[in-house]
Amino acid sequence: MYYLFQILLKKSQFCNKNDTSSLMLKYLLLICGLAILSINTSFAPRNVSNPQEKIKKSANKGYKVKTIVIDAGHGGKDPGTLGKRTQEKNITLRVALELGRIIKRNMPRVKIIYTRTTDKFVELYRRTEIANQAKADLFISIHCNAAPKKARNRAKAHGAETYIMGNHVSEANLAIAQRENASILLEKNYKKNYGGFNPNSPQSYILLSMNQQVHMKHSLSFARKIDWEIKRRVRRHTRGVKQAGFYVLARTAMPSVLVELGFLSNPAEERYLNDALGQIYMASAIYRAFKAYKKELEAQ
Repeated sequence: MYYLFQILLKKSQFCNKNDTSSLMLKYLLLICGLAILSINTSFAPRNVSNPQEKIKKSANKGYKVKTIVIDAGHGGKDPGTLGKRTQEKNITLRVALELGRIIKRNMPRVKIIYTRTTDKFVELYRRTEIANQAKADLFISIHCNAAPKKARNRAKAHGAETYIMGNHVSEANLAIAQRENASILLEKNYKKNYGGFNPNSPQSYILLSMNQQVHMKHSLSFARKIDWEIKRRVRRHTRGVKQAGFYVLARTAMPSVLVELGFLSNPAEERYLNDALGQIYMASAIYRAFKAYKKELEAQ
């Protein structure tokens, strides 16, 4: 077909542009050209994937979530937020230990590291160091919430919240981050340990929000699963997935979430979170979310 095309092309150069034979020859040239084009494209390779995509797939192939760090918020001289009968540090520790027990029972190959297993004070920077030194695949920080003391209807605020690292979009989110980060002020040499980070300065949070961007997608996926489990399976009210500048989330080199289990300033939620069965339900919700997250990530 190609040689025929060449012959017709040469003959067309000597033909009169206005006669009938010249027009016929041009039509034949057009038909031959289209035929050659169709033959060439029919043998072209199809569905060839991008080499970069192959590299990414091969890099993720066989990936396993092997190590997680469970962080019970506050502890020791830092009680956290206070209810009428409870302290945040005690509830977070019980839920953290229960979560670890459930994971160990159902996923014995997953290594579990706690930032604390007793009522002791652990600096915020040390909590992130524990996770980073262990090269953990996931960081889960567990806390309890409370409405501001001067807030109207303080006792009515309720619901769980799940946070990922990011710039706060409301003053309420900033206030929660400031309260949780205030543990820094209880540490010795905190100015030296935190490189000038001031938990009371809004400017510090702007710089802090630049961290964790690389893990945003996975952190958000896990956070949404926790919110869904608490809302749909445990049937507790949730306030959604949010972003704020928590130091422990910003400085961890892996996907990270912070779960506010509920409001200790709400008498009903305080009773629920202080009850052993309520703690098991909340720990089980986080476990099921982790199980779904692990399955999803390892299947990619």
